[in-house]
Amino acid sequence: MSGQPATEPTVISVIEAGAQQLEAAQLAYGHGTTNAFDEAAWLVLWRLGLPLDDLDGVAERVVTPEEQAQIAELLRQRISTRKPAAYLTHEAWLQGVPFYVDERAIVPRSFIAELLADGTIDAWLGEHTRRVLDLCTGNGSLAVLAALAWPEVTVDGADLSEDALAVARINVDRHDLQARVTLLHSDGLAGVHGPYDLILCNPPYVNAQSMAALPAEYRAEPELALAGGSDGMDFIRRLLRDAPEHMSEHAVLVLEIGNEREYFEAAFPQLEVAWLETSAGTDQVLLVTREALLKLQ
Repeated sequence: MSGQPATEPTVISVIEAGAQQLEAAQLAYGHGTTNAFDEAAWLVLWRLGLPLDDLDGVAERVVTPEEQAQIAELLRQRISTRKPAAYLTHEAWLQGVPFYVDERAIVPRSFIAELLADGTIDAWLGEHTRRVLDLCTGNGSLAVLAALAWPEVTVDGADLSEDALAVARINVDRHDLQARVTLLHSDGLAGVHGPYDLILCNPPYVNAQSMAALPAEYRAEPELALAGGSDGMDFIRRLLRDAPEHMSEHAVLVLEIGNEREYFEAAFPQLEVAWLETSAGTDQVLLVTREALLKLQ
């Protein structure tokens, strides 16, 4: 009997099938994508070596049987390991800039990156802004983005984790910023060399209750980069206490606290801050001046 010839799988059909597979596996997202379709698109396009930002342009490209097998194996890994996709591809993107990442560092996803790209912070900066600190730099992404955003500044990227700093070194070198980005091993502010005109910090801030409920994808990341104690404010208490002595007169601190605004305001009820708008709303990132921090002393 003759029938219709089987249609060859295309990029879009493979992505749609992969999305159904990921959806059925009930994975958790949040490490670069927010849903099964986008995650499947990322993995399929990456595996095929295609641009991640031009799905429409390659949607009808035929996927060979060999490529199908490679994609199937990658999707199997994503489901069986529950690791974030970025740990499988060793690449993450922030504001269109590529970064290397592996299990030694948290997957970069800071909302501070948006503020660097859209100029939100610039109103608090000026001619005096020459030295920037990215504290808890992780894989170095915010340090790199700050150096790219402001070509006239030098940036220190500091972290307690030697492993994370090794990953950051890969990214500083990848973007040829060795002359302007210095990496420092530091427990909080103990090992940095201020004063700084701007401090960026995406610290460990997840409270103990939330840590206990994290999906496997988040537990695959270094706990050191996530856990902030019972109310999530352990690191932040030290930071706000110690920051003024490491800041120049007109310096500001930009701090990400995720979903912990309630705990932050309970811990620092008298502190005057400016909440900055990101794609996640106005509860995730705040800015505080050195002057305001001194009033806490």
